[in-house]
Amino acid sequence: MASISIIQFKNEAKDYHQERLDRKEFAIKEHINYVLSTTTYPLTPENLKLIFKDKIHELSDIHNLEINIYSLEGKLVKSSKSTFSVDKVAPPIPNYILKLVQSSVDKRYVDIKNIDGVKNRSSYSQIKDDKFKPLGILNIPYVEDDGFYEKELRQFLLRLSQVYSFMLIIAFALAYFLASYITKSLKTISDKINETSLNQKNEKIVIEANSREINSLINAYNQMVDKLEESATMLAQSEREQAWREMAKQVAHEIKNPLTPMRLTVQSFQRKFDANDPNLKQKLDDYSKTLIQQIDTMSAVASAFSNFASMPAQQNETLNVVEVVEFSLDIFNEDFIRFESNSEEIITVMDRTQLIRIITNLVKNAIQAIPEEQSEKAVLVSVNAEEDHVIIAVKDNGIGINTENTERIFEPKFTTKTSGMGLGLGIIKNIIENYKGTITFESEPGKGSTFMVSLPVVK
Repeated sequence: MASISIIQFKNEAKDYHQERLDRKEFAIKEHINYVLSTTTYPLTPENLKLIFKDKIHELSDIHNLEINIYSLEGKLVKSSKSTFSVDKVAPPIPNYILKLVQSSVDKRYVDIKNIDGVKNRSSYSQIKDDKFKPLGILNIPYVEDDGFYEKELRQFLLRLSQVYSFMLIIAFALAYFLASYITKSLKTISDKINETSLNQKNEKIVIEANSREINSLINAYNQMVDKLEESATMLAQSEREQAWREMAKQVAHEIKNPLTPMRLTVQSFQRKFDANDPNLKQKLDDYSKTLIQQIDTMSAVASAFSNFASMPAQQNETLNVVEVVEFSLDIFNEDFIRFESNSEEIITVMDRTQLIRIITNLVKNAIQAIPEEQSEKAVLVSVNAEEDHVIIAVKDNGIGINTENTERIFEPKFTTKTSGMGLGLGIIKNIIENYKGTITFESEPGKGSTFMVSLPVVK
């Protein structure tokens, strides 16, 4: 807009100066014709100097322009400039201008030149007598003064910039509020998508947007939530069925182990039974002990799986972790178990029985990780307060954990021992995570392991 305005102003200035020069030239020629018609001198080219001796200054003052009269050969005859004298030094009209004036239809030519950055127009036209015979050449120099137009242009551009600045501010504000209004729905959709998870109940988007495309996106998201919920339900059901299958296999396997020796014992007793045997009572006692031992094993299997499948209800209480951990170690008779703590009292809220269960399980595993034939045995149990957590560490110098087993150490049914069902660490891991805690371990094969339990404390 500014560029177009500048071009328009320049064109208007150009047209104005051209029209003004034409008007001035026409008025001066009319005045000259009047002078020629009233003069007493004969109308010849030689008398132009005498005819306009005094009149040229009068014409210049009336029309407020410089006036020069040249002969038909291009030599200066008379000029309105008071300081200009007619002599050989006066510059003549260039030959190309004389030819252009003579060859033009209206015997007129306007020469335009830029001198020091200012545009100068010079009009050249023939002066004729009443019989249209050429007497000389009229020259009117005209200097274009664009000060008025430049001032108007500056004022216009200033007003234009003010208007457009105001419009831009309004446009930016309007664009901001429109963008915020439009993207509000998109922000809601984005937040919902970020919150979407397979492990939770996902909420649908219930807003109504003004855009058809955004409404389509909302409908697509709501349909995805429905399908995701169906998939989550099917996946959970499949996982439960798979878990029950694995559990059934494990239970069957663990129960079949004691059934085999029980069957062999009964068959052997049946084959060797003799009512008159003097050692019959002793054999019955041995037979009964074997059966009872296997039955106890089966009972232990059932209890272990029962404990893993359903955790007992939590009976939370405010307790001193240092005191409970130290009390838990009293049930162990091993003299190589040591206890240490950096504080006498670290308070937390949890079930005392489950905390004892965590400690006894970890300490039992640490004792079993040390070979019987090892001469120097050591189990260190430490309780330390760190910021808003209590760290319970159980360190042993046993055989450690092989690298290939580190990823599976907390999996149910996994064990590196020759006895047990591998449910202990899985159970205590569930207990710890229920209290927003963590359990980690560090191990070096052949040098021992350290299990660390982190639980939140109460300040």
